[in-house]
Amino acid sequence: MTTAQATRTTAVAFEGVTKSFGQVRAVDGLSLRLNPGETVALLGPNGAGKSTALDLLLGLRNPDAGTVRLFGTEPREAITHGRVGAMLQSGGLMDGVSVAELVKLACSLHPRPYPVEAVLTRAGIAQIADRKVDKLSGGQEQRVRFALATAGDSDLIVLDEPTTGMDVTARQAFWSTMREQAEQGRTVLFATHYLEEADAIADRVLVLHRGRLLADGSSAEIKAKAGARRIAFDLDALETPGRGGGPGAAGASGSGDLVRALRGLPFLTSIDVSGHTVRIQSGDADATVHALYGLGVYPRNLEVSGLGLEQAFVAITSAEEAKSA
Repeated sequence: MTTAQATRTTAVAFEGVTKSFGQVRAVDGLSLRLNPGETVALLGPNGAGKSTALDLLLGLRNPDAGTVRLFGTEPREAITHGRVGAMLQSGGLMDGVSVAELVKLACSLHPRPYPVEAVLTRAGIAQIADRKVDKLSGGQEQRVRFALATAGDSDLIVLDEPTTGMDVTARQAFWSTMREQAEQGRTVLFATHYLEEADAIADRVLVLHRGRLLADGSSAEIKAKAGARRIAFDLDALETPGRGGGPGAAGASGSGDLVRALRGLPFLTSIDVSGHTVRIQSGDADATVHALYGLGVYPRNLEVSGLGLEQAFVAITSAEEAKSA
């Protein structure tokens, strides 16, 4: 594919983008590309640079170095032509007007507007169309922001913590609508702290850390990158001192010795002991389980599974923090 072809088929392109605030480098040499029709989750701990990256993408800030392009053009040009819809955490809604009046205004300003009634219905706010904006709950405000972001036929939808304050039913309806948007060829980029949403919704997950792209792949690929698995089992011996050579004895004088032995298992990245139950994360589950049986204990209800996206996220970012320490 030539550079010109790549530009035409790329929704978002960051090339070596850097942005600093005083001594703090919020975005550090960030390069990435998003394609039409992708649903992409942007993850990262507080201070990772997510909000700054979104501000740069939307032309609200200019990079100190590098370039940001939306559909091959400057961000503000793409936004002026109605190619981008955005739902941000920052900024309040206009007071003193009704929901319908505010959505009507957004539709009138979009170069390719949808009918107001259709926007209200899709956002799930038709029933509160006559209510004043300053009388809304937090979840209702979020749905109004979503309506403003989708008031017209945009090619890229950017969402910053979109479901904050929404109840379970509203969140499910919201993501159903987002799937429809992606199926129609639109690119959906969302930042979230709800990692279960990223796991369930996103085709692709980006993990930022200190302004750098730490991981980029499908949810399954991100989990595999963490390089750890979960091991869970029950041990009666944890609350009963060992008595000779039977199961649970572990060659230890009591549960305290056994816990110390468990903490010495190879390839552990973390261990939690609660009552009879032990939960372990291991970089080599086979070796850890083999060594567990070598202690002379008999684990009950043994389960070995891959990390969830949340555990993988914590493992990846924690490992990076350890490198930086």
